[in-house]
Amino acid sequence: MFGALKRLGRGGGKLAEPDPSDFAPTLPEGERVYAIGDIHGRLDLLNDLLGLIDLDDEQRGAARTTLILLGDLVDRGQHSASVVERALRLQAAGDRFHAIKGNHEEVMLGALAGDEAAMRLFLRIGGIQTLESYGVGLDDLPSGEEIETLIQRMQSAVPREHAAYLAGMEDKVEMGDYLFVHAGIRPGVAIADQDPVEQRWIRDAFLDHKGGHGVMVVHGHSITAEPTLLPNRLGIDTGAYYSGVLTALGLEGTEHWVLQTRPTGDEATGETGDD
Repeated sequence: MFGALKRLGRGGGKLAEPDPSDFAPTLPEGERVYAIGDIHGRLDLLNDLLGLIDLDDEQRGAARTTLILLGDLVDRGQHSASVVERALRLQAAGDRFHAIKGNHEEVMLGALAGDEAAMRLFLRIGGIQTLESYGVGLDDLPSGEEIETLIQRMQSAVPREHAAYLAGMEDKVEMGDYLFVHAGIRPGVAIADQDPVEQRWIRDAFLDHKGGHGVMVVHGHSITAEPTLLPNRLGIDTGAYYSGVLTALGLEGTEHWVLQTRPTGDEATGETGDD
């Protein structure tokens, strides 16, 4: 599985690029969607944002409401295990819920599968906090044969239900004129031919692209201080794990709006970076 991280190839099916300025994406009548950006173990923010969504949804009146998590539920924050458990409960509550697999879930699954390179990467990108949330503490970063022992401890600590849930997360969700993915898509490649691994990892080739995609892409993965609402993509990863700002994008008809948690005085405010 981890070897796939190096396989960020292009798909086939080249498309003519539409002009994004001429594109007015819409959802089918009666549909409402809330998409939530990268949570990264911040159960407190997820719970706060779900409360804001419930209130907003009620105030807007009746609709068929769908909730979509854009991936990276785990790592960096302190409560990854509880976030996964919360997602499991949301999934069990109804069929209008989707969770997309992020690059952090992919690396975690690689570590769980026994890939030592994946475990080393996992530890570097916030997996230490994830392990701690499952009761696996580390006094020092492991090296050499200690990695194998740590993998075994992780495999014992992470419930099978959680591992199965992470493995079964979706690569993308399509609704109306919107495509929901974790990181983005390869410009000029048909949606059906997109590489699922690339959809979890792509950055500059997608972010720097100014042309249209034939759909409005809603994504996380790349942190910005404010939501990035452009004619060809809507990015909503606002660095919740350090900023305290977890963002949801609301969609209905041709309308879109933003809901956000607010940082407390204890949140860091000056840090920026990539997810």
